[in-house]
Amino acid sequence: MTIRVAVAGATGKMGQLATKLIEAAPDLELHAALDSRSALDALDGADVAFDVTHPSASGAIVEHAVRRGIPIVVGTSGWSADRIAGIERLVRETDGARGVLFVPNFSIGSVLGTAFAALAARFFESIEIVEAHHGGKVDSPSGTAVRTAELMGEARAAAGEPPVAAPHTDQRARGQLVAGIPVHSLRLSGLVAEQRVVLGGDGETLTIAHSTVSPSSYEAGILLALRRAPEASGVSVGLDALLDLGLAAR
Repeated sequence: MTIRVAVAGATGKMGQLATKLIEAAPDLELHAALDSRSALDALDGADVAFDVTHPSASGAIVEHAVRRGIPIVVGTSGWSADRIAGIERLVRETDGARGVLFVPNFSIGSVLGTAFAALAARFFESIEIVEAHHGGKVDSPSGTAVRTAELMGEARAAAGEPPVAAPHTDQRARGQLVAGIPVHSLRLSGLVAEQRVVLGGDGETLTIAHSTVSPSSYEAGILLALRRAPEASGVSVGLDALLDLGLAAR
């Protein structure tokens, strides 16, 4: 069965990549390609919506999809836990609502890096994250870094461990606290994406690093999300929800 996909943000880099993948896949069909001037009604009739727009536009797109019963994959960054909780309430309250999958990062390697960091978090009391992206990325910290910090915090809490040691957090240069973990953001020309999680213990450090050197690293994750979205229900966060890595979905 062919899956009809509507791409919101089709003129951006991720939107163009998704459109190319959809047009090349025998089981996918491009239903609509939306830009900033398109009416949201263009989403109607799609089997799946794919949102890679801007944080200021993404909310209306997701709400429209939920109210029209369209499953949606959200690759737009900037979705906080509070905003996602609002979508969870909307899904529960809306008859005929379908699944909403928030994906901070479509790279399989990045998802594994986050999983490894969550696994290691309960063994180290000192943890910081350094994430770097291209200069055009509008949000910081990145959604990937937020997801990583939240999962590490959850892993420590589940193990009965206290929050990480983050002294001098009153100093802005120490990074923004996410789930009690300092996150440092770099935005530089010449980069695609990189994240380093540095965990410190007695006499040792452990660094879990992932680098994206080409947008092609997102292709497998995009296709996986689009193919699984029609059967999804409720709200989930992270590609790990589709990879069965043992990480709890939000």
